[in-house]
Amino acid sequence: MKLLQASVCLISLVLVLPSIFAASSSEDFDFFYFVQQWPGSYCDTQKSCCYPTSGKPAADFGIHGLWPNYKDGTYPSNCDDTKPFDSSTISDLVSSMKRNWPTLACPSGSGEAFWEHEWEKHGTCSQSVINQHEYFQTSLGLKQKTNLLGALTKAGINPDGNSYSLESIRGSIKGSTGFTPWIECNRDGSGNSQLYQVYLCVDRSASGLIECPVFPHGKCGAQIEFPSF
Repeated sequence: MKLLQASVCLISLVLVLPSIFAASSSEDFDFFYFVQQWPGSYCDTQKSCCYPTSGKPAADFGIHGLWPNYKDGTYPSNCDDTKPFDSSTISDLVSSMKRNWPTLACPSGSGEAFWEHEWEKHGTCSQSVINQHEYFQTSLGLKQKTNLLGALTKAGINPDGNSYSLESIRGSIKGSTGFTPWIECNRDGSGNSQLYQVYLCVDRSASGLIECPVFPHGKCGAQIEFPSF
């Protein structure tokens, strides 16, 4: 009888543990990276790009994603396959997302595959804080709040193909948002280093910007191009 009871307990534990780990993985993170990308630097690489089916996006930074992260630089991903992307939950946001979160991947698409990827890889790991609708709504609000292009052009840093100092780019964004950004560079088809993505950090409750506990790896040169789009 005791052996039977022990076996039942062991089976129950085996069944319960995966759900415990799944729950903890979707809740266990320290902060978010809010990442925006410059479309000109996505499209002028050797890989090139494809405009979305709605047409060429505006010459503005577009959202890449809102990514839960740990303070040690690692991050959780794909935390809950029982909560797939559901476009019906964000039907009221789609028009804004097409403008502010456009896809540039080939072949051309509506953006839905991009948003699905971001939700399932990153968004599912933040469900203890924000649901699917709030995940996308929060990202849209952060883009409007940070207004990266406005911060740069106000400082005389324009997407005109010229080179600007990394320090001036970082300083203008910090001066506007109040927080230090991390700048990611890539290379154009000729091998020139250019402004590609801007990372800002958001607190764990997704309620506001914070100073980043840790920055990603990699660095840009002292002077980088800001290509047109």
